[in-house]
Amino acid sequence: MHHTPHYNLRAGFTIIEVLISVVIISFSIIYVLKLHSNNHEQIVYISQRNNHALEDSLFLTKNILREHKETKSAYDILEQHIKIKKDLSRAMLKKSKRSIYIPEEIQILPPPDIPGPTAIVNEVKIKGDYPSIYWHIKITGF
Repeated sequence: MHHTPHYNLRAGFTIIEVLISVVIISFSIIYVLKLHSNNHEQIVYISQRNNHALEDSLFLTKNILREHKETKSAYDILEQHIKIKKDLSRAMLKKSKRSIYIPEEIQILPPPDIPGPTAIVNEVKIKGDYPSIYWHIKITGF
């Protein structure tokens, strides 16, 4: 009589192993979704900021330095430069408003005994939902 050894083979995973793997996969999915959500928020912010930067350009005329501590619409700024005939365009420009703040100007001079250009620099702060800083530079001499 030939005796074969009897092995106890497991047919599958235990319920504990399955539960642990489900928990690990769940945490992994939550982590990936959180990363995606954070990236999505940053993408939306950058997109909105770019849209506002485009709108800000409407305010950056050569007369912006006169608007210190004023809240103006794009229409207020542009009406002195261009005729806006369409009512819809006028309404959209009036809706776009920014607070303008211009700190004290900075004078740039070359070092003593060295010839070079001189300039006046103004910081232009445009405040709103997405505040921005721009620079107005005027070369005053060479």
